[in-house]
Amino acid sequence: MSASASAYLNGVASEASEAAAAHPVKPRSPVAAQAPVAGPVRLPAGLSAVLAVLSSSAVVLDSDDLVLEASEAARSFGLVEGDKLVVGELLALARQVRRDGEIREGEMDGTAGALKGRTTSFAVRVAPLGPEVGGGGLVLLLVEDQTERRRVEEVRRDFVANTSHELKTPVGALAEPIPDPVPVDLDAVVAEALDRGRMKATSRGIELASTGTRRLTVLGEEELLVTALRNLLDNAVAYSPEKTRVVVSTRMAGRDIVELSVSDEGIGIPERDLERIFERFYRVDPARSRVTGGTGLGLAIVKHVTAAHGGKVTVTSKEGAGSTFTLRLPARPGAPS
Repeated sequence: MSASASAYLNGVASEASEAAAAHPVKPRSPVAAQAPVAGPVRLPAGLSAVLAVLSSSAVVLDSDDLVLEASEAARSFGLVEGDKLVVGELLALARQVRRDGEIREGEMDGTAGALKGRTTSFAVRVAPLGPEVGGGGLVLLLVEDQTERRRVEEVRRDFVANTSHELKTPVGALAEPIPDPVPVDLDAVVAEALDRGRMKATSRGIELASTGTRRLTVLGEEELLVTALRNLLDNAVAYSPEKTRVVVSTRMAGRDIVELSVSDEGIGIPERDLERIFERFYRVDPARSRVTGGTGLGLAIVKHVTAAHGGKVTVTSKEGAGSTFTLRLPARPGAPS
């Protein structure tokens, strides 16, 4: 659990304990304990008031694991149904706390019907309320949804990773042809770029595939071509819906030109933006770029890497029907066509 979440939950638990101490419920006598209980255990008014104003999910269980009190957040979040706590991990934690009286806290992740099908991350603190409250055996659970915080952290990490990746190839260093070009196997370029981009694609349910002519070679620098292709793959994944396909294809276009293309089934690019997308820092949709973590340098690097290899990059796109980016590179002289 993060320090801020822990401090927050600790403060809420302290408030609840103080409220319970200020408004104690007298424990039942041994005789009364053996007789049928006239009604449900009632919580101190102060404790109920604290729980009512919490934005986090709060639940109080009695000694039989029945819900005595649950905040609106707990019910809307799907932790409680009727008088039952329906998340098994939380129920097991509450029983442990009731047995040994030790406060427990931690973080949990899960996807369940009880959580309305959402993949959720939450901070949990479970504490006993003491024998003087409700006759004993009562347990307080505080659950703080951290899903959004986790998402923001992931976006930040992706942004830093993308920026570091793109700035390893400064655009200003690519205005000149490759000084010492060597034969580059495009099969190796495609395999490496796909390997580097597969984790991000898999996390979004997007399939990466390759097709086309094999054993094509060009003259240049392999790592720069991998960088250019990786940038195109990253863009295709970032701007495609889940459960779609991104395909890398290679072919000879005539006797002297090799084409390396990336096609997606994404949102497409408006026609008015097609002429500008290779400019440094230009973004078709700034709001979406903030979410995906783009820096606006990826396509500019693609353009300059292609130019440094004596080639040209083109794009065809239709809004709502995907895009295809194609690198047209001079074939290696003497290579089979």
